[in-house]
Amino acid sequence: MSPPPPPTSTPEGRAGAVALPALSKLQQIRSRRGLRGILPLLGPAFVAAIAYVDPGNFATNIDGGASYGYTLLWVVLVANLMGMLIQTLSAKLGLATGRNLPELCRERLPRKASVGLWIQAELIAMATDLAEFIGAAIALNLLFGVPLFTAGLMTGAVAFAILALQAKGYRRFELAICGMLAVILLGFLYDALKVGPDASGVLSGFVPGFAGGDSVLLACGILGATVMPHVIYLHSALTQERIPAEDEEEKRRLFRFQTIDVVIAMSLAGIVNMLMLVIAASLFHGSSLGDVDTLEGAHQGFETLIGGGAALAFALALLASGFASSSVGTYAGQVIMSGFIARTIPLVLRRLITMTPALVVLALGLDPTRSLVISQVVLSFGIPFALVPLIVLTGDRDVMGSLVNRPLTRVAAWAIAAAVIALNVFLLYQTFAG
Repeated sequence: MSPPPPPTSTPEGRAGAVALPALSKLQQIRSRRGLRGILPLLGPAFVAAIAYVDPGNFATNIDGGASYGYTLLWVVLVANLMGMLIQTLSAKLGLATGRNLPELCRERLPRKASVGLWIQAELIAMATDLAEFIGAAIALNLLFGVPLFTAGLMTGAVAFAILALQAKGYRRFELAICGMLAVILLGFLYDALKVGPDASGVLSGFVPGFAGGDSVLLACGILGATVMPHVIYLHSALTQERIPAEDEEEKRRLFRFQTIDVVIAMSLAGIVNMLMLVIAASLFHGSSLGDVDTLEGAHQGFETLIGGGAALAFALALLASGFASSSVGTYAGQVIMSGFIARTIPLVLRRLITMTPALVVLALGLDPTRSLVISQVVLSFGIPFALVPLIVLTGDRDVMGSLVNRPLTRVAAWAIAAAVIALNVFLLYQTFAG
């Protein structure tokens, strides 16, 4: 008789035990100690958040502070809270379904509706590029004296270089964007410390109110600059395959971390936006300086009133914002096209198409800051076309499974959509009635 086979052993060394199954990706990450078991689960919301502090935010927030003091500070706060919920829903959609918002729209809507949504999303992408390219071009001009048109071309090249990091893994791209977000935040913290805003004035700005029809136009611009339609589409793509979930329980665990990710990233973006408006209100509202409601005028105002260091911090923050947001915008454009119509075109061609309006503005010498503000109003009109499908899909249990929106979340999301639509309708009435 042959001898019995040797006993098997587990990692614990017990004879005859069955081998343990391989750990999932989430389990592998969570098995690490300290921050090493948490940080790899964070990142997508920081990529999305860069769109909330793009050059359009600089233009609208500085214009708002210079023109109306602290009056519209509450709009910045409300827009940021809206953005938190919206980006959480988008992140959850990608986690729950493994697909992004444009893909689900193509699968579940009639083809004509999907194509229509794609066309308006591409127009919104052009408005987005207008803000990002003009902002970075102005920064290059302020820092190095580069002509605006040439600076716009340079911005396109840098955006491609940053986006190329994604080919080497999503983490490098996320870290590069986080670094630029840090530059923006530190720049405005430095300027805020130099300015020393009036605390009572800041608190008064959180009381809702407007100061005439023009302030409503600017409020729409602030909303459009903060709640960005293209990044509503993008966030679902950032989470859809990042860390595959093995079952519903892992989806819920991942969603908890994505919620933390959104709260941290969007809080930082909100702080930056409020600092922009507060600094402009403190320095420029009622000031005898001219053109301080423009980016160039604000830069000069910083230098005149609080020194060259503050002006440098502002320009560097603007440059980091333009470079980072333009690369994120290019990424979002690919997600939009491939999702809605299952087509892709070379990145170079896509970038040339969407950056053309920005280059035309720069070449014709149009007022860049005014163009930025108008582009943000256009973005505000695009929000419902991304937001309504997102709310409908995340409220469908057949789509979302256990991550379907709860009743309170549905009410809050629809209230946000209604508020955005109402604000835009009021803006149209104010414009044409006057």
